[in-house]
Amino acid sequence: MAVPAALIPPTPLVPQPPISTTSATSSPSTTSSPSPSVAPSGQNLFRSEPINTSNSPGIPIGSLPSKPVYSTPSPVENTPQNNECKMVDLRGAKVASFTVESCELICLPQAFDLFLKHLVGGLHTVYTKLKRLEITPVVCNVEQVRILRGLGAIQPGVNRCKLISRKDFETLYNDCTNAR
Repeated sequence: MAVPAALIPPTPLVPQPPISTTSATSSPSTTSSPSPSVAPSGQNLFRSEPINTSNSPGIPIGSLPSKPVYSTPSPVENTPQNNECKMVDLRGAKVASFTVESCELICLPQAFDLFLKHLVGGLHTVYTKLKRLEITPVVCNVEQVRILRGLGAIQPGVNRCKLISRKDFETLYNDCTNAR
């Protein structure tokens, strides 16, 4: 006669080491996985004391940059002077621009749409090229984004935009045309 599977006592395929617990009232675990805070050898996986990095090898704490390399720069200051938009001629097309700290900056997504999208895969590729060329675009403030949306320079759902100088745009454009 066959014995139903529910009556056969469960036996683990791989014997598990005993799990030490600090609670006196806890019962032994019936699961096959060990406790997440206890290593198979019975040692705790987490340190209870902080790690002292003052004598560890590697980069000294004082030599670390104040901002991580991957951090996004702060947006342009929201002032009336910075938010004054002009349509300027760039390679025969009108492009939105702002003057920030006496430097004319053009709308990068609009310039991409007009001049670069047929040369490269997408705007992400442009940002990768900018990083390689060591060009850091300027982040638009909220009011500038609102103005650019109103002019049709960027899509209605876009809530971020970056600006680039004419000189940096020419460097980017030359890189896109020569990379083919």
